[in-house]
Amino acid sequence: MGEGHMLEAAGVGAAEERVYRLLLGVREADTAEIAAQLGFDEPRVEWLLASLHDKGLVGRAAEPPGGGPERYVPMAPDAALRPLLLRGHEALESARRGVEQLAEEYRAGGRRHDAGQLVEVITGASVIRQRLRHMAYGAEEMRWLCKARPVALAAAENDEEWELLARGVRYKTIYERELLEGPGMVDNVARSIRAGEQARAVGTLPVRLVIADSSTAICPLVYESGEGLDGVERAARTADRAGAPTAAVIHSSSLLDALIALFESQWAAATPLHVTDSGELADFDGGPNHAVHLADDERYLLSLIVAGVADKAIASQLWVSQRTVQRRIQALMQRAGALTRTQLVWQVAQRGWLTNS
Repeated sequence: MGEGHMLEAAGVGAAEERVYRLLLGVREADTAEIAAQLGFDEPRVEWLLASLHDKGLVGRAAEPPGGGPERYVPMAPDAALRPLLLRGHEALESARRGVEQLAEEYRAGGRRHDAGQLVEVITGASVIRQRLRHMAYGAEEMRWLCKARPVALAAAENDEEWELLARGVRYKTIYERELLEGPGMVDNVARSIRAGEQARAVGTLPVRLVIADSSTAICPLVYESGEGLDGVERAARTADRAGAPTAAVIHSSSLLDALIALFESQWAAATPLHVTDSGELADFDGGPNHAVHLADDERYLLSLIVAGVADKAIASQLWVSQRTVQRRIQALMQRAGALTRTQLVWQVAQRGWLTNS
């Protein structure tokens, strides 16, 4: 940026900058002197000086003892221009937000009129694998429904998960029990749990699914084996004679909201997986009603919770404080992997904790 144009970003014009630079050199001058030096007419110089004065860049010198024309001096540029630069920054930030809002309105309008912007179809194991990894590296939380016989990315090949867990990315994974019975899977899942993954298991899962940050999901549609979810998939399989795996990439929409709700319902019903002190994976080789060791007082407390008895009444029956009751209930919720009492009651029923001896 050449001389005479450095201050335009702060709202100072080129002619004003020339006047200001002249005053910086001579330290003090009147209107006539400035006009003569720059080749401007005096009315224009008076206007420029008034504008610079309003911006805090020029001040009036003390009146000389003998009188004479009014003289001007330059003011410190940093103190004068900082508010101007700040206002310029705020204007740019406001413009940036306005552009983002317009862009989102444009995308939303496109999504309303173009289903292709809601659901993108990708084909081929390598393409699906690449998209999954791209999603993972840009996410703060990943949620997986892992069925047996993976389509594009086997759990044992998901090396980036441990790197991302170390970076603080949250992983919540539900495994189909058949998948956990595969060679090396127990050790693989145990390693992930030790690295920070929250893992649960169920007998069967309805779909394969990956969700990144509640903003994007990938759901396989066509499998090489010909396995499908429903008649729609079988029709798609017929159309795809090559048999390459095909997946849908679902962006923010009511469809994505439904898939997130599906994951959360599966999560609430699934059995938490843990790594024992000896490094083994626990709570996966039994069915949903596998035995659990409960003390008699825990069993009695659970029976009261399932019956809907209030905490105050439970405390009276157990001869303990209400705070103690709440603390014991929290411990049972953690043991069951439940976030709410409703989920705890569900887990108690699913696992048969009150029916197992």
